[in-house]
Amino acid sequence: MSDKAHPALGAQFMRRAIALSCESVASGGGPFGAVVVRDGRIIGEGVNRVVPHGDPTAHAEVVAIRAACRTIGSHTLGGAVIYTTCEPCPMCLGAIWWARLSAIVYGNARDEAGKIGFDDAAIYREVSSPLAARTLPLHRFMADEAAEAFRLWMAKADRVQY
Repeated sequence: MSDKAHPALGAQFMRRAIALSCESVASGGGPFGAVVVRDGRIIGEGVNRVVPHGDPTAHAEVVAIRAACRTIGSHTLGGAVIYTTCEPCPMCLGAIWWARLSAIVYGNARDEAGKIGFDDAAIYREVSSPLAARTLPLHRFMADEAAEAFRLWMAKADRVQY
């Protein structure tokens, strides 16, 4: 999706994400910023706070999604678009999917991020590998007992799907 092909993507929103990413660098965070937009207005902003907060999940996209969800009082963001300064990493992409965002607009590509030390290639390889071939071992344990929470969930009449 290029700006030429889709001029209505909202340069002002990407510019805001870029400004946030530059502010993040100046304040000790990583060089990433993101905004979540719905109905033509920003409902959530985020910058990378991994190092300042000691939180490996504090990526700009996740922070922006959390803020947007608080703003609208919901765990889903259907109809919203995330503008982010870099192609999302696998974790952020997962969060974007779970939040049900409608589109992603990004600036830098993941290979460009890799060149400055933010390389997600190993993670992409890992998640696309069969379980037995992964470098981070996965061990299934106590599955029968763990299934009890799933049974309770399925029996719950007022469960909220997501």
